[in-house]
Amino acid sequence: MTLLDYLIIAGYFVFSIGIAIYYSKRSGKDTNEFFLSGRNLPWYLAGLSMVATTFAADTPLAVTELVARNGISGNWVWWNFLFGGMLTVFFFARLWRRAGIMTEAEFAEIRYAGKPARFLRGFRAIYLGLFMNVIIMGWVNKAMISVLTGMFGIPESEVIFYVFGCMILVAVYSALSGLWGVVVTDAFQFFIAMFGCIVLAVLVVNSSQIGGMSGLEAKLGDRPFLLDFFPQISTDVSTVTGIFSLSIVSFLAYIGLQWWASWYPGAEPGGGGYIAQRMMSAKNEKHSLYATLFFQVAHYAIRPWPWIITALATLVIYPELGADDKKMGYIYAMNDFLPAGLKGLMVAAFFAAYMSTIATQLNWGSSYVMNDLYRRFMKPAADEKHYVSVSRVFTLLLMVVSVVVTLFIDRISGAWEFILECGAGVGGVLILRWFWWRVNAWSEIAALVTPFIVYPVVKMMGIQFPESLFYIVGINTVVWVAVTYLTKPEPEEKLIGFYKRVYPGGRLWADYAKKSGLEEKKGVFGVMFVNWIAGVVFVYSMLFGTGYLLFSDFGRGFLYLSVGIFAFLVINRNLTRTGWEQLGS
Repeated sequence: MTLLDYLIIAGYFVFSIGIAIYYSKRSGKDTNEFFLSGRNLPWYLAGLSMVATTFAADTPLAVTELVARNGISGNWVWWNFLFGGMLTVFFFARLWRRAGIMTEAEFAEIRYAGKPARFLRGFRAIYLGLFMNVIIMGWVNKAMISVLTGMFGIPESEVIFYVFGCMILVAVYSALSGLWGVVVTDAFQFFIAMFGCIVLAVLVVNSSQIGGMSGLEAKLGDRPFLLDFFPQISTDVSTVTGIFSLSIVSFLAYIGLQWWASWYPGAEPGGGGYIAQRMMSAKNEKHSLYATLFFQVAHYAIRPWPWIITALATLVIYPELGADDKKMGYIYAMNDFLPAGLKGLMVAAFFAAYMSTIATQLNWGSSYVMNDLYRRFMKPAADEKHYVSVSRVFTLLLMVVSVVVTLFIDRISGAWEFILECGAGVGGVLILRWFWWRVNAWSEIAALVTPFIVYPVVKMMGIQFPESLFYIVGINTVVWVAVTYLTKPEPEEKLIGFYKRVYPGGRLWADYAKKSGLEEKKGVFGVMFVNWIAGVVFVYSMLFGTGYLLFSDFGRGFLYLSVGIFAFLVINRNLTRTGWEQLGS
């Protein structure tokens, strides 16, 4: 690292703080500005913020590890979430904007009634805003510690203080600027992070050790499975070597269950968390849908290839790395191939990835604590200036708690699996609560609690992830559906009020549609289903088409891109025909 590198890093921090100061006055007007940007975000800023938040400091390292173990097809572990993401785009993005609420937890009291609804709102505020939130920030902190340790060779006992210092800086600018500052900073940070990753991929693959993309293919010729885009499905994975091979059970768990059944940050079934926050912050329903669609495209089709190319190159350049150290090949490539200036830019890119995630988690988490605990149950009649001040205090307190949690997290992947398994089976109720009137507050409470009871039993039986999803999802679904029928439905006036407010449409609401006096638009659900499938085809086609072009397979590359363009035209035509006013049935 040279003086130029340090100046670039310092310049990045100064610019980020400058954005926060610029938006501090605007965010201080009221909580609507502080947490939702006055519901005036354009789609491109909301979408960029979504994708920047999911780009954490450990993401390139995690992709490098997946590629090292299983080749390109190893990324299906997270690529499968696109199915749920596109479902959110066409079935839920407009509904979240239409609901007119501040947080996902607040949804409980517009959909359900009485004490169970109040309990559910408070429970979700604690469970998501505090418990899950600090676990997520803890693993992001842990990842950044690993990055800086590998980059600078500083002992972890020392580098932890640098990360915590950076987190204090993030907490301060989040507390000052609210969501406007967080979102604008996210956009700036995303472009820095992507530019750095692209430059690194270009330099590494064109180095003398690799010799371009053709050289990369040649040097991996003895392990061609590393370049396969799709995993091999086998009844007996023990008979297959090398290639990312899944048992039929594991394949069904990923493709048939995980994307809709498990709660996971950034890929919540039906939308939720900071994704819902961005959708609710959009200018209108059209901007909400476009933002979420852009997020799916950028997250799955645009962003992965620079990481994947660098990861493949590190397998050639650093063959001596053990299985547990393969992910550090990405850091070593930064050290070995980036010249002065660009090395500083890449370090700034990692800080950008880290800070965008932490800033969002702090703002989103404090919105739950303030809106769904403090204002709802402790001090419901204060003025907006008071609530903004309290929100800023909660932002700083969440930072302190997450620092403590970081000290107790040893294995990042363990945190991922824990969240997926302890959120397994929740997805069904999160989706159906919008479209089935019979779902009540007890349904959701049962779905949230049951996995924590089943999880330790499954682990005691030695059932590992992802096969464990079948047991947890199955039992949880039986429990919450049984609870739904064993408890009373919500009061009729509550259901009619929800239908009038959100107008979810669908045949399961037919009786309440008549009672509400709202006109139904027929056939729109079928169009949305077509859009969902077309959206999945569009993004996967763009992802694989780009990949084939990078490896000079122009025939398949242009074929996939052509299919993707056709799928996009189908979506555009359908959205233009159906309009934006209602969903209908």
